[in-house]
Amino acid sequence: MRRFDLRRGAVSAIALLACLAVEAPAVAAPTVNLALLDRVTWGVNASSATAMAALGPDRYVERQLQASPRDRLPPQAQAQVDALRITQEPMVNLVVDIDQQGKAANALTDPDQKKAAQQAYQQAMSDLAKQAMTRSLLRALYSPDQLLEQTTWFWMNHFSVHQYKSNIRVMIGDYEENAIRAHALGRFRDLLSATLHHPVMLRYLDNDQNAVGHINENYAREIMELHTMGVGSGYTQKDVEELARILTGVGVNQTSTPPKVKPQLQDQYVHAGLFEFNPNRHDYGDKVFLGHVIKGRGLAEVDEALDILAREPATARHVSRQLATYFVADDPAPALVERMASTFRRTDGDIAAVLRTMFASPEFKASLHGKFKDPAHYVVSAVRLAYDDKVVLNVAPMQGWLGRMAEPLYGRETPDGYPLGEAAWSGPGGMATRFEIARQIGSGSAGLFKADGPQPQERPAFPLIANALYFNGLSQTLTERTRGVLDQATSPQDWNTLFLSSPEFMRR
Repeated sequence: MRRFDLRRGAVSAIALLACLAVEAPAVAAPTVNLALLDRVTWGVNASSATAMAALGPDRYVERQLQASPRDRLPPQAQAQVDALRITQEPMVNLVVDIDQQGKAANALTDPDQKKAAQQAYQQAMSDLAKQAMTRSLLRALYSPDQLLEQTTWFWMNHFSVHQYKSNIRVMIGDYEENAIRAHALGRFRDLLSATLHHPVMLRYLDNDQNAVGHINENYAREIMELHTMGVGSGYTQKDVEELARILTGVGVNQTSTPPKVKPQLQDQYVHAGLFEFNPNRHDYGDKVFLGHVIKGRGLAEVDEALDILAREPATARHVSRQLATYFVADDPAPALVERMASTFRRTDGDIAAVLRTMFASPEFKASLHGKFKDPAHYVVSAVRLAYDDKVVLNVAPMQGWLGRMAEPLYGRETPDGYPLGEAAWSGPGGMATRFEIARQIGSGSAGLFKADGPQPQERPAFPLIANALYFNGLSQTLTERTRGVLDQATSPQDWNTLFLSSPEFMRR
């Protein structure tokens, strides 16, 4: 067997893998278990393979579909989550505290002190957003409820917001936890309502500026175009305008002081957490929305509009197509989308039921190992495979990698979410970054086990990917060409790097 020096030969080997990585080799998995596992989870590892083997594929998937939004992390990971400020303090308290810090900074008159205080204010908001990222990544890495964590990412992308607008960084953890994750496998109508009632969405899409006489259509348009019916589904500009009128007065109040409401409208006022419905700002005229006459009566109009949107056939098709694009194929078969949409309509938007239809389909089974990993799936699956249940102490390197590959958590500036197809992620620059990340993980120098502290020291944690899972299963998914490249490795570090750079590992 020919060997070569890592400093010379591995570079050419990785270059060869770079040419192969986007070719989507047609390689069958040794059993359907590993192929299915790779798609249902954030990536195959020994622990998840053992769990599926114990239950069998069908029972494993069904248990994933029935998962509830609770934490069942390994103790070391759970301890990290429990120590986060966003875990310990309610969102309202965080917002009030950070808001006071910002006001105090702005009130300073000394220029240098003011600049330092404003920087500290911005850093405090960024720290809370980083905590949300930490919790999200730890769950993706170690939660046994892998499908729940995948759908949470999917819905966070579907109902996308940008963390750097206003004070969204302070609230993004609560948005993910209580608006998205709590309903990720539930009813779509509940999920839609939860996002509408959350201050993150209202602030991001400017509905806190939407008032009678000063209509702002941003949120109304995105609800229809992105969140429910989809582009070209039959709604008109007039429907957008009418929905914007329905949404007038729906906004955010992060103070404890209610507005002065007209006496005759006092019983209409709602303030729950940071959500506010201010009847002074609402258009009480009747509306005609998607052919339905909606009588002007306040916040109840919003519930009626959401009922209409959630039950529109176009919503069933749009949401089903998005799910199929994420889980099955970049261009999912229309017949599959229609079967999923039929389940959506029959079950009144039961997300788990729609996914169950998708998982049982021949299109889904035929697609296994064919989906190109977006950056999030690549990074999380690489760390899962490399370290299995050995809990990382620092997810900051993962956050950095996602940023370098242009898919940082909560970082999409436009409300359309990150693209789900291969074309967005398989360019030469992105692939070169993946190979560099593979080298960092494969050599054990990634910094994942360097705990925070005044003198951080990295604990030794070398990944051993060429283990029983590899020899008993993963190796059989590789082409002879890839095996030949792996045979040229001169060290375990070299081998790990080459495997994580392989075309087969780029797909799920």
